[in-house]
Amino acid sequence: MTRPPIDTVMMTVAEAMACRATCVRRAVGAVITTADNRILATGYNGVPRGQTHCLDTPCPGAHAPSGRDIDLCQAVHAEQNALVNCRDTVAAAKIYVTTMPCVSCVKLLINTAIQHIYFRDSYPEMSRALELWLRDPERTCTQID
Repeated sequence: MTRPPIDTVMMTVAEAMACRATCVRRAVGAVITTADNRILATGYNGVPRGQTHCLDTPCPGAHAPSGRDIDLCQAVHAEQNALVNCRDTVAAAKIYVTTMPCVSCVKLLINTAIQHIYFRDSYPEMSRALELWLRDPERTCTQID
């Protein structure tokens, strides 16, 4: 048996986390790792703790087109949940996300030590998020098929 590349493994973990999503708009998973590929935190998108899942009772933004009416959506993004669950954002070096982070999530990621975003799916308005992320030449962003 051949071992899969570490990026494939981490994206598989992110995909598994996306299965836990409670948002009807999009299921997203995220994994934050150290530079030497140790998992620090995971997250998926869904309503804040203790609130009714959109899978059970859709929120006001549940059926808006992708990338639109984000403020009506009550879900906390996968990246945000991973950051909240991360005990050491200074040790964080990479994030694997099933969907490219939005501008708001990129702003949060910039305020950590994370330098590399790996994502599978593109996202509306992705060019704005990429432009903001790549202002620092040390940062990278890679789409994984």
